[in-house]
Amino acid sequence: MESFQRIPAHIGVIPDGNRRWAVRHGYPKKDGYRYGIAPGFRLYEMMLEYGIREATFYGFTKDNNKRAPDQRAAFTHACVDAVRTLSGKDANLLVIGNTASPAFPPELLEYANRRVCFGRGKINLNFLVNYDWKWDLDGLKENGRLRSEEIPRVDLLIRWGGRRRLSGFLPAQSVYADFYIVDDYWPDFQPPQFLDALRWYQDCDVTLGG
Repeated sequence: MESFQRIPAHIGVIPDGNRRWAVRHGYPKKDGYRYGIAPGFRLYEMMLEYGIREATFYGFTKDNNKRAPDQRAAFTHACVDAVRTLSGKDANLLVIGNTASPAFPPELLEYANRRVCFGRGKINLNFLVNYDWKWDLDGLKENGRLRSEEIPRVDLLIRWGGRRRLSGFLPAQSVYADFYIVDDYWPDFQPPQFLDALRWYQDCDVTLGG
């Protein structure tokens, strides 16, 4: 096991490229999402191994609901399957998203906007489901608090799929995040990709504006 002097306390994960991966492999676009579940749990195991205390994964956003109905059903089902699998592992889960919308999966309501402990709770895992950055920030207007206020500042944000954009991922918490891009599609996740991100992070100048 490789050792690192600096370990980010909170890692954000944007697992992009599922549909492009599916097309490349001759599958319908919707099939890419189910191939994105196993990589998430391989990454989860690596985070435990390297002492990551907290991670936030993008599930799907309000804007993703503009996609074709079969794709919406597929990514929603993948999110539910991921949480059901996680319930048999060791994590403290917090699902953040707009539960008032019909797009929010009812199977995840019991985990929504509150932290639930699974097993020995070795890591805080946050899952953005039917998340919308405007909905999140509107909490400031309503009661002076982000709707995602329980999620701390992101230290390292890793995006798979080659895109160079935030896509609305926790805009307040990501304000000082170091942004690492993996060009490979998310279903092609391999451990060296994560290790490369940690190596890159070692040389980041973390001044938080000071």
